[in-house]
Amino acid sequence: MSQKIPNRNIIPIIVIGMMFFVFGFATWINAMLIPYFKIACELTHFQSYLVTFAFYISYLVISVPSSFLLKKIGFKKGMMLGFWVMAAGAFVFIPAAQTRTYGLFLCGLFLIGIGLSVLQTAANPYVTILGAKNRAAQRISIMGICNKTAGIIAPLLLAAAILRPGDNTLLQSIQHMDAIEKNKVLDAFIRRVILPYACVGSVLTILGFAVRFSPLPEIENFKDEDAPLSNSMQHNIFSYPHLILGAVAIFLHVGAQVLAVDSIISYAQGMGISMMEAKVFPSYTLFATICGYLLGITLIPWRISQVNALRFCTLLGVMLSLLVVTARGNSFFLGHHADISIWFLVLLGFSNSMIWAGIWPLALDRLGTHLKLGASILIMGLSGNAIVPLLYGYFADKYSLQMGYWILLPCYLYLVFYAFYGYKIKSWKLPHFKTSFK
Repeated sequence: MSQKIPNRNIIPIIVIGMMFFVFGFATWINAMLIPYFKIACELTHFQSYLVTFAFYISYLVISVPSSFLLKKIGFKKGMMLGFWVMAAGAFVFIPAAQTRTYGLFLCGLFLIGIGLSVLQTAANPYVTILGAKNRAAQRISIMGICNKTAGIIAPLLLAAAILRPGDNTLLQSIQHMDAIEKNKVLDAFIRRVILPYACVGSVLTILGFAVRFSPLPEIENFKDEDAPLSNSMQHNIFSYPHLILGAVAIFLHVGAQVLAVDSIISYAQGMGISMMEAKVFPSYTLFATICGYLLGITLIPWRISQVNALRFCTLLGVMLSLLVVTARGNSFFLGHHADISIWFLVLLGFSNSMIWAGIWPLALDRLGTHLKLGASILIMGLSGNAIVPLLYGYFADKYSLQMGYWILLPCYLYLVFYAFYGYKIKSWKLPHFKTSFK
């Protein structure tokens, strides 16, 4: 198999890269919405993380049905529909803001998540198969850069649209206001999202038309050349332990990754840092992730295999998660006075960089005609973004913001298991799993 991306695949990869930028914008903007809704809708930490729950639980609900949808109407029409469902969710923010109804915001986020799930189910297999298998992690890293670059920009753009220089003083004073005056202030505060999300909905609608008429090929034109031709007749999707265990790995990885980004503003605020200052911390974490991607693109597969990169990043995640919950002490870095533990949370962005890229090609290996359904199973793992941050919010309310991060440790320990052993398991038979040591 050629080590270069065929010329016919270059334009499709560029299109997919643009889509991953959109994915990142829609996903990482939640880092700003969580503390914003917490103030405007007067929520607990647990309630505020229903933002991630509503957004990502849609992946569990719609991922497998979306694979059948894509098979029925085709990938390009399916992606067009996905963009339009996202647009509908963005437009729901308008009546939600006008009435300051948190439940309606969650409905809008759920719709955005449904549309994004359809798009992810379509886009990720393209990245895996458009080129040599041993360079899949490299291509996924390029997509990750597109995703995380949008993630750096999105919270800052939203913050610029909804925050004002005097907000910190205003929001501190609302606790001394009577109910009528406080509601008036918070109503005006929440309505600032109307214009940004009206623009987002309009852009997503246009993108739906654009992808429908893009030069993307239908995925039926590709196949797993290394897969046995008869495996679709011999197995059902649950006969592939490396896929199912990989879906669990995706579940825990994305949950830990989104927690490191989406909780960091609230964690900084818990240290006495204002929202206006704390808004940049998600960008620091995502910048660390991009640094990891660039290093991966440089080294994989010439200096390090994608499996060994996965192993290194999971072990680093274990070490950093321990430091987040145990390290204490004042620090001054990049103009911020903060507890040193927040910088270990930022560095988790680096450890997360090559985990997603490492899991996908291992989990989809030798699935043959089950490729699309296997991709849908992995996309279901994105529901980890719904559960892990919500559990963090519960423990943050019960104990403390820092102690809540103990939830990261079991996530990374499982990822270490998958990176070193789990992906090799080819049979569920006991007492010993049959493995393939490649």
